[in-house]
Amino acid sequence: MGRTEIYREFGINLDLALEAHEAIRGQRGGEIPGVKLQEETFDTAQVKTVTVLDQRGASIIGKPPGKYITLESNVLRINNKAYHKQLSETLAQKLKEILPFHSENNSVLIVGLGNWNATPDALGPKVVEKTMATRHLYGKVPEELTNGLRPVSTIAPGVLGITGIETAEIIRGIVEKTNPNLIIAIDALAAGDVSRIGATIQLANTGINPGSGVGNKRSGINQETMGIPVIAIGVPTVVHASIIAHDIIESFVEQMKARPPLTELTKELHPPMLKMIIDQVLQPYSNSLMVTPKEVDDLIENTSKVIAMALAEALHPAMPEEVANYLH
Repeated sequence: MGRTEIYREFGINLDLALEAHEAIRGQRGGEIPGVKLQEETFDTAQVKTVTVLDQRGASIIGKPPGKYITLESNVLRINNKAYHKQLSETLAQKLKEILPFHSENNSVLIVGLGNWNATPDALGPKVVEKTMATRHLYGKVPEELTNGLRPVSTIAPGVLGITGIETAEIIRGIVEKTNPNLIIAIDALAAGDVSRIGATIQLANTGINPGSGVGNKRSGINQETMGIPVIAIGVPTVVHASIIAHDIIESFVEQMKARPPLTELTKELHPPMLKMIIDQVLQPYSNSLMVTPKEVDDLIENTSKVIAMALAEALHPAMPEEVANYLH
């Protein structure tokens, strides 16, 4: 059973555009019409940009037209301040490239999506904790103190199960009252491969649908619903158990094919049989069981620092370089 087939059979939505691109390109055996891939190499990261050029590409890849920038790096898994700073600089550079404005006076609302009571889903709130809000300073302190600091406000609105209010409704109300020029939403994502956890950061200028990767899709947070541009920053923190089970079985089958006495047995493991086995093992949670590593606390802490540093550098031209010290 191929990747695209397992995703379809188990109703898995891929949060990462790069994973969707790789799966579909592998299935088609060639490039995808209306979709472009660009790759760059930096000291601490591989950067791959998937650009969905038109509706044709969007319908094939399942993502709206726009840019999806993926940073692949293993430095998030280690506690090394120097590497984290380099990665944050690369992230800041890529964020600047998709900012819809360049004036220091344009205001930004940073939204930390997720549940602060569940560690794998606490990335957004953690970033907000480490982000300096400056909007309230304007008109209240001498002008020279705000030169080079963009008006930034932050909010961690929680989740529907805690507040009883759709996250999009909360954000829309804040936008109507405070009139920011841009929303930057940070959220934890679901990966299609274990290797992505703690090793991938995605930037997208198309907004976000919170919870879509874990089958709990909420109202979209994008330019259409908010009335202003929305940039999404997402990091995979969980993976579907069904994907892990599938990969184990596939690897076992490949090993058996190399042993002549077992070759005939592998023919019985066709896609419907594989799905039935996985369903039986994972019942009653075959479509909803998510897995996260035990080191997720450290991954969330490291990643939130990297993202907060990148936001400070990208949004505030006069932010002192020593800001990293305050985050560590």
